[in-house]
Amino acid sequence: MKLRVVWIAARTRSKEPAYDSLTHEYVARISKFNPIEALAVSSEAALLKLADRKARRTAPVLVLLDSRGKEMTSEQFSQWIDSHQANDVQQLVLAIGPADGFSDEVRRESGAAISLGKMTLAHELARVVLLEQIYRAFTIMKRHPYHCGH
Repeated sequence: MKLRVVWIAARTRSKEPAYDSLTHEYVARISKFNPIEALAVSSEAALLKLADRKARRTAPVLVLLDSRGKEMTSEQFSQWIDSHQANDVQQLVLAIGPADGFSDEVRRESGAAISLGKMTLAHELARVVLLEQIYRAFTIMKRHPYHCGH
């Protein structure tokens, strides 16, 4: 299963280089366990095109990061990713929306919504937190010592 972490942004680089550095670091770590791509798109239309179900042999699963989405522990998130792999999902697209949230159209097109918690996070920070949790999820699956169960 290929993972794609996508965020909607006017530019491809962050104003603060630390976010880009951490993004690259976690992508490199995750890629040791699973294929992953992290990229910015300019609009919701570009996101929908990327996740177009008709343009591919198998439909990607589009999951939105949204404060109203399902909250999970790190262990539950690990099981959630593992279940997508077990169900032969070819591509899992995790999308971080624009500052004003996702439109109703994008919500209808998505397969699910998950939340990083009830607190509001800057979108660039949410990206890093999501990537860290994906990395943690794979270390949980592989019983790697990075996650000690706390």
